[in-house]
Amino acid sequence: MPKYSVITPVYNRPDEVDELLESLAAQTFKDFEVIIIEDGSTQKCDEVCAKYRGTLDIHYYFKENSGQGFSRNFGFEKANSDYFVQLDSDAILPETYFEAVAQAIHEYKWDAFGGPDKAHVDFTAIQKAVNYAMTSVFTTGGIRGKKKNMGGKYTPRSFNFGLSRKVWETVGGYKITRLGEDIEFSHRIIKAGFNVGFIEDAFIYHKRRTSFLQFFKQLHFFGRARINITRFFPEQLKLVHTFPMVFTLFIMSVPFTYVFYMPLFNISFLMLLAYFTLLFIDSLRLSKSIWVAILSVPACFIQLFAYGLGFIEEAGKGFRLKE
Repeated sequence: MPKYSVITPVYNRPDEVDELLESLAAQTFKDFEVIIIEDGSTQKCDEVCAKYRGTLDIHYYFKENSGQGFSRNFGFEKANSDYFVQLDSDAILPETYFEAVAQAIHEYKWDAFGGPDKAHVDFTAIQKAVNYAMTSVFTTGGIRGKKKNMGGKYTPRSFNFGLSRKVWETVGGYKITRLGEDIEFSHRIIKAGFNVGFIEDAFIYHKRRTSFLQFFKQLHFFGRARINITRFFPEQLKLVHTFPMVFTLFIMSVPFTYVFYMPLFNISFLMLLAYFTLLFIDSLRLSKSIWVAILSVPACFIQLFAYGLGFIEEAGKGFRLKE
């Protein structure tokens, strides 16, 4: 059986690392090491890591801040295993995560893989609403964590992303450290001809951001990242990626219709009302919580508007290739 290295960069989040390590310690499959890369944090997690030295094969490193992509490269260089499993610091794993990974690797011989993310039953209502916004079929998040992405093959994301040592030795690590670094990395792996798969049972509980303001900043960043990826792979810009931009421009136009053409404003208002009602009903169906369903409406609005705004802002800077 291959051995695995969990590689997690962290920046000022010791509490998140504690929860991640606790879930790793509870794994039914034990043949893995854990590499935590402290990326220039002022709130270090060295003491948290020390708590688990008796139960995990854990290695803690502190380095100057260079961003998450280059910190993962640092982890690849330190790893002593056949497969590298990248996890975000805000991930919590079910106890059978590595069992699912090991079984899929044995059966399908994946060179690289990814898995979905879900909301844990103990998450806050906002976290569950944010998870809905990021995974619903009624937002662009519906293409995230599926066996087939709209417009292309499955591209693993760094919150839950594994690759073999052979992949790393062949294509190298991250070329950029932020703004879509994981998607750029995935596309290079796919273009190199490696066998990339989706492991449905290898899901994580993703805590994401805990406030709508933080969520807005994150999705604004994601919108910018989508444009940045096109500087490396222009063909990866698909029609579906422009939907949040269209939504954002539509929202920005509504006040002008109110001033200059009331009939169009009334139509726009009814369209938005119908869409938000659909989101509420669907979230209520899935969550069985009225409060989560209510919060899902602004979460979806932020998901689309912030992404679209970041997309527009970064597109305004042009599409020159940046190495």
